[in-house]
Amino acid sequence: MGESPYSFSLTTFSPSGKLVQIEYALNAVAAGTTSLGIKATNGVVLATEKKLRSTLIDESTVKKISVVSPNIGLAYSGMGPDSRLLVRRARKQAQAYYRVYKEHIPVAQLCREVAAVMQEFTQSGGVRPFGVSLLMAGCDDHGPQLYQIDPSGSYFAWKASAIGKNMTNAKTFLEKRYSEDMELEDAVHTALLTLKEGFEGQISGNNIEVAIVGEDQKFRVLTPAEVSDYLEEVE
Repeated sequence: MGESPYSFSLTTFSPSGKLVQIEYALNAVAAGTTSLGIKATNGVVLATEKKLRSTLIDESTVKKISVVSPNIGLAYSGMGPDSRLLVRRARKQAQAYYRVYKEHIPVAQLCREVAAVMQEFTQSGGVRPFGVSLLMAGCDDHGPQLYQIDPSGSYFAWKASAIGKNMTNAKTFLEKRYSEDMELEDAVHTALLTLKEGFEGQISGNNIEVAIVGEDQKFRVLTPAEVSDYLEEVE
C-alpha cells in the first residue's frame, strides 16, 4: 500500500528507497524466455530459448542473439523491441571506436556504454526503463568476458549467469556444473544441458539459439544443424 503512490513515477523514490518502475521492468525480464552465458578458459558461449507464439511464424526471422562487433555479441530476455534499440546503440558505439582507434572496442568499455544508456532511462521524464536484461559476451586483450546488464543500468562480470523466466533454476544448475578450467566445447554442452533442464517440450536446433566467441574465433551464431549436432552429443 505504501508503494502505490509511487508506482507510476519514474523519478520519485518510494519510502523504501526503490524506483518501483525498475522493479516492474525486472518483472518484464523475468517473464521473458531464458537466456544464459558461460565463460570458458578460451571463449564464451551464449544460449537462449527461442519460443514462437504460433507455428505459423517463420522461425528463421526470430533472433534472440545479435552480433555487435566481430568480437562481441548480445543475448536478451524481456522485450524484443527494447533490445533492438540497445543493440543498435551498441553497434554505433563499437563502430565509432573502430573508426578512431582502428581496433575493436574492449568488452568492458562497450558494457559501460550500454549500461549508461539504460541508466539514463531511469531518471528522465517522459521515458520508461528498458524492459530487458542483456548478456554481453566477448573476447579482447583481457581474454574471454561475460557481463550481465540490468534495466537499472547496473552491470557485473560473471563466470556464468542466466536471465529470464527460469533463471533461478538455471543458475542453481550452473553452480553445480560450472568449472574454472572448462573449455569452450564443454561450456556449449553445459549450456545446452541447462536449457534442457527447464525447457518445456522437445528441445531442438530450431527452438534454441547458441552463439560462441573465442580467443581465436569471431563471435558467431551457430546454425540449427550445428546446434542439433551438439544436442546429440549431450543426450
